[in-house]
Amino acid sequence: MSLKEDINFSLWCDFIERDFLETRFKEIIKKNIIQGATSNPAIFESSITNSLAYKQQLDMLQANNAKTIYEELALTDIKRAAALLSDLHKNDADDGFISIEVDPLLCDDAAGTIEEGVRLYSMISADNVMIKIPATEAGYIAMRELTSKGINVNATLIFSPQQAIKCTQALDEGIKDSNKDIKAVVSIFVSRFDRLADNELKLKGLETSKLGIVNATKCYHEINKFGNSNIRTLFASTGVKGDELAPSYYVDNLIYPNSINTAPLATIEDWVKDGSKVQTSIMSENECDKYFETLKTKGIKMETIYEKLLKDGVEAFKISFKDLLSKLIH
Repeated sequence: MSLKEDINFSLWCDFIERDFLETRFKEIIKKNIIQGATSNPAIFESSITNSLAYKQQLDMLQANNAKTIYEELALTDIKRAAALLSDLHKNDADDGFISIEVDPLLCDDAAGTIEEGVRLYSMISADNVMIKIPATEAGYIAMRELTSKGINVNATLIFSPQQAIKCTQALDEGIKDSNKDIKAVVSIFVSRFDRLADNELKLKGLETSKLGIVNATKCYHEINKFGNSNIRTLFASTGVKGDELAPSYYVDNLIYPNSINTAPLATIEDWVKDGSKVQTSIMSENECDKYFETLKTKGIKMETIYEKLLKDGVEAFKISFKDLLSKLIH
């Protein structure tokens, strides 16, 4: 029995690029390796600027402004991914999704985010699309509003349990208001904690490569307390930098029931090569809390870490988006 059938665990691909969609992406769907996909401004910036597959369409769109060009390029890919994933979605309404993020420059503009989310969803016109919204104060308002309008939402850039609770509450209320079978995911970022804090933890004699997983597990428990089966935890930022850890480390350690892991292509290829996988034993919420108490006694300030990661995450997406827009007009 597969992990999907056994515990409703799904692996999604955190990558999109036009040639890839027509080659390896089709293969990993057909082989049932992945059950969905995600994109973000940084992925599109890399794909569009580094791949020749966009050149012809880009040349044809030059009469438009940069944001219109970006949307035409990105939505072409998103529509194609949605079509390739549609059979998966028809067979299982929890899966077969592709996500596209709203303009990150709107992250503090609730009305602008709602308007853009509605517009993108309507332009793509596919049931298996999720609109990605960052977990800011404006984002919580937009998540609730979009789900209440019958739009699937991927709440993203979640680092703290408090963000996870606020997102899930907004999504839960919106889904209930919609009276439709709307699906949502709450995307918890994982590996960035360890990249940021491991040096300090090591100096204090604490275990490294652990904080991200414990924090993600705490968020998972908070999301599950809402008991809404239409909202699943999605573990994101699960790629590994460097060679100290196995490439699929942040997937193998977060194989939890009713969850999703969206991973970079290299991580997925390693996961496949590695053979069969089993459910990870889940640290209890009490154990997570004890771990955070230990960090506190050692002078590790989690609130500072959460604030920095969110600020850096939002800023990185804004920079990627601005960089991409600046390169689209010849």
